[in-house]
Amino acid sequence: MSETIIEAQNLTKQYGRSRVLDSLNLKVQKGEVLGYLGPNGAGKTTTIRLLLGLIRPSSGSVTIFGQDAAARAAEIHKNVAYVPGETNYWPSLTGAETLRLLANIHGSTDMAYQKELTEKFVFDPNKKIRDYSKGNRQKIALIAAFAARPDLLIFDEPTSGLDPVMAKTFRDEVAAARQRGQTVFLSSHMLEEVEELCDRVAVLKAGKLVESGTLDELRHLSAVTVEATFSGNPPDVKHVRGVSKVEVRGHFLRCNVTGSIDELLAVVARAKPLDFVSRKPSLEELFLAIYDGKETRKAAR
Repeated sequence: MSETIIEAQNLTKQYGRSRVLDSLNLKVQKGEVLGYLGPNGAGKTTTIRLLLGLIRPSSGSVTIFGQDAAARAAEIHKNVAYVPGETNYWPSLTGAETLRLLANIHGSTDMAYQKELTEKFVFDPNKKIRDYSKGNRQKIALIAAFAARPDLLIFDEPTSGLDPVMAKTFRDEVAAARQRGQTVFLSSHMLEEVEELCDRVAVLKAGKLVESGTLDELRHLSAVTVEATFSGNPPDVKHVRGVSKVEVRGHFLRCNVTGSIDELLAVVARAKPLDFVSRKPSLEELFLAIYDGKETRKAAR
C-alpha cells in the first residue's frame, strides 16, 4: 500500500473577504512527482506556505508525513527541502560558506553528493554572493536541497534564472530523486518541464483545484489532432461525430477530434490515405483548454 506524504483536506486560506485557496483536497504519494500548475494568483505559493507551516489554514487541514504541517513544522522540516523561485542570501558570504551554513541549518547533508552537484551545476563556490547572477544564486538553493537528500522536495519555480543546460541538469536530478523514492512537489510555469518529470498534475484556477490526474487521464480536456494525406481529394469529415477545426489544403487533411476516434478512422480508411498521423494534446494544450473555460470535471483527488 502506497504511503501518503502530503494530504490536504478541504484546505482553505482566506484573507479578509478574499479566499485565496478554496477547499483544496489533494494527496501526494511516496516517490511521486506532482506538478502543481496555475497562473499567477491561482494560489500555488499560498499552498506551499501552508505545506511548510509558514501560515495556518483558515479552515481544513494539511499533513506532511502524517503530521500537522503547522503544529509539527520544526520536526517535519528535518525531512523536507524547499527551493523558491527567488532567493536572498548573505551578500558577504561566499557560495561555499552559504552552502555550509544551509547544510548546518538543515542538519543533514551528503557532502560527497554536494560536491558532485557543484560540478554538475558548473557552480564556482568561491565567489561572494553579491557577485553571483540570479541563475548562480538559484544553483545554491538547488545544490543545498538535493544534497540534503530529504524525503520531500518542494520546488516553487525552481529553474527561474537557469539556462537550458542547467535546467536539464535540474530535471536529471529530479528523475534521480524519484528513482531513490523521494517525493517531489513541483510548482512551475515551465509546462515542458512538468510534462517530462511529473507522474501527475494538479491544476488550480482562482484558488480551486479544477483538475487532477495523469496526463492520459486529462486528455479529455483537449482534442486529438489528426493529419492525413491522400492521392486524391480528402474525404468530407465535417459530419463525423466529435470532429472540429477541419482544414483541407489540396490532398492534405487536418482536423481535431474529441471522444472516440473510431468513426473518423473508418471514414479516413475508406479513402485510403497515403499517410496518417494522430497526436495527443500536449500539457500546454490541456492547460489552455482549462483556462479557456472549456469542459472541466470535479477533481477527485
